[in-house]
Amino acid sequence: MDTGRAAMAEAPQEDAMTERLDFKAMCARFDVTPRTLRHYEYIELLRPERDGRTRFYGPREIARMTLILRGRKFGFSLEEIRQWLELYDVDAEGRTQMQAWIAMADRQLGELAERRRHLDEAIDELTELRDGVRRELSAKD
Repeated sequence: MDTGRAAMAEAPQEDAMTERLDFKAMCARFDVTPRTLRHYEYIELLRPERDGRTRFYGPREIARMTLILRGRKFGFSLEEIRQWLELYDVDAEGRTQMQAWIAMADRQLGELAERRRHLDEAIDELTELRDGVRRELSAKD
């Protein structure tokens, strides 16, 4: 896996280098709705080839879709993902994209840790309340 050029992607397989999917196949492959796919095109995350009204998604768009969905899983906004993807062609070595990825990942890890802390507090409080009610109910028996 080339962690520099596609930090969130898996290494492409050989047959993926020539693969072309139509709109319906792209939706099925990534388990997204047509509306989602059209939205990603509208905000220019994806730029499929067109043959008349038919859209075709080649290896570049398939790889980008993998990165988009992985980024969403990690909690990045579509705008953050779009900005990061735009850095791909900034320099030949991909240093700018790698540096941006590290900064984004560090920031997101901090946010996720904070969310975890809040969830742990809520779980502890809910557990304590439930156990108190359980004890109260048992005392009435």
